[in-house]
Amino acid sequence: MGAIVFSPYDISVDYIVRECLDSLSLQAAAKNIKLEYHSVSEDCSVACDYNMILTVLRNLISNAIKFSENDTKILVSIVDYPEDKNYIQVSVKDQGAGIDKETSRKLFSIDEKVTSTQGTAGEAGTGLGLILCKEFIDKHNCKI
Repeated sequence: MGAIVFSPYDISVDYIVRECLDSLSLQAAAKNIKLEYHSVSEDCSVACDYNMILTVLRNLISNAIKFSENDTKILVSIVDYPEDKNYIQVSVKDQGAGIDKETSRKLFSIDEKVTSTQGTAGEAGTGLGLILCKEFIDKHNCKI
């Protein structure tokens, strides 16, 4: 709705990821999920809106925890973006069941109805988190 102000500045991606992982460590520990983090460079910085990117990462990692079984792991990694050295790629990989193609096609569209499914421990959701993530990533002229 345009109510959130976009305020990018140079910040370490490593810092943002570590902040996010710290904030979600208790949620992961409750399911005995190991959060792993790999980065090509700890001094990699980007111009971004800290709060928006933290929100995106928190949502993606929280979803990974939500849909992962107990005693698994989640890997967050940062690598050079393969097509353009002005970008980096941040990935969140879990060992969950995944999403079918039809549902994944609808995930980032406000116009498509996607029913939020329960997590592996009965966790609830709204179905709006990934739409918000897409909006924030679009503001940065990037891809999700």
